[in-house]
Amino acid sequence: MPERIIESFNIKRLDILDDNGNADESLTPSLSDSEIKRIYELLTLSRTFDHHALSLQREGRMGTYASILGQEASQIGSAFAIKKSDWIFPSFREMGVYITMGYPVHMLFQYWSGDERGMKCPDDLNIFPLAVPVGTQVPHAVGAAMAAKYKKDKVAVVCYFGDGGTSKGDFHEGFNMAGVFKLPVVFICQNNQWAISVPREKQTASKTLAQKAFAYGFEGIQVDGNDVLAVYKATKEALDKARNGGGPTFIECFTYRMGDHTTADDASRYRSKEEVEAWKAKDPILRLKLFMERNGLWTEQYQKEVEEKSRDMIDEAVKKEEAIERPHPEDMFAYTYESLTQRQIREMRDF
Repeated sequence: MPERIIESFNIKRLDILDDNGNADESLTPSLSDSEIKRIYELLTLSRTFDHHALSLQREGRMGTYASILGQEASQIGSAFAIKKSDWIFPSFREMGVYITMGYPVHMLFQYWSGDERGMKCPDDLNIFPLAVPVGTQVPHAVGAAMAAKYKKDKVAVVCYFGDGGTSKGDFHEGFNMAGVFKLPVVFICQNNQWAISVPREKQTASKTLAQKAFAYGFEGIQVDGNDVLAVYKATKEALDKARNGGGPTFIECFTYRMGDHTTADDASRYRSKEEVEAWKAKDPILRLKLFMERNGLWTEQYQKEVEEKSRDMIDEAVKKEEAIERPHPEDMFAYTYESLTQRQIREMRDF
């Protein structure tokens, strides 16, 4: 039989900042001092939001919430590279992305308090509502990318999901279509090692998640998801490629979920304290802080001002959200179907 040649591939891994804040200057992206400070402030604001959200949930003032603790660099680093004209399809854990893009913070609290009006996106933003079902946003993002290509619209589409999403059929269908039609879409997986209680090694036998892209004919790259500069650089390059007709890219952000899957979960039942403690040393905010300190961009006074500003912004957002008139229970029926069913009519009588 004639010898068959099978295309080989290599998975790139991008690291710029180490755990001690030392940077590889040959890879460091071109960012001004003010931009680096802005990234740090967004990281701090997102973590402050997360802390308040968890507190509100424990106090019974908010519903079930999915923490972003430990994953801030994957979110802010990628979102900082996105243009307002691009389109974003998030999963359910992208609070840092929303905050970076300028989404009204009080509306995020509104959504997690059970009011769907919190996901009514402002007209000046192209970000879709949170997708709670795992993976369903992938085909949606691919469809938007195909529409952009048909219209010759020089925009990119960004789709976020977790490592558990790579096991869903939506993932493979979307990737196949994106590869076949060379669509302007960037897939970003926050591989936080745990899909609820299922560890990464039980999710797939692949050595990396990034390599899955090669089966569909486009590039996959793994980045240190706790390295905000690496995430930014990889995302910016992928977005530039997408906007210029270079097709899709899959970015695997290798990170870690420091908290529970949601406030309805208890992660201590399926993972060790030692594992969590090991990842604390890789804290994405601490890493950037050390980098900034070495470069004269961080001081104790600056830290105090950033923290105070973040607390004030979040406190004001909570007050604004809790002052909003509560939605009417009938709304859950009124917008489900074109017209009310007989069952809905009967159920509405109970209100």
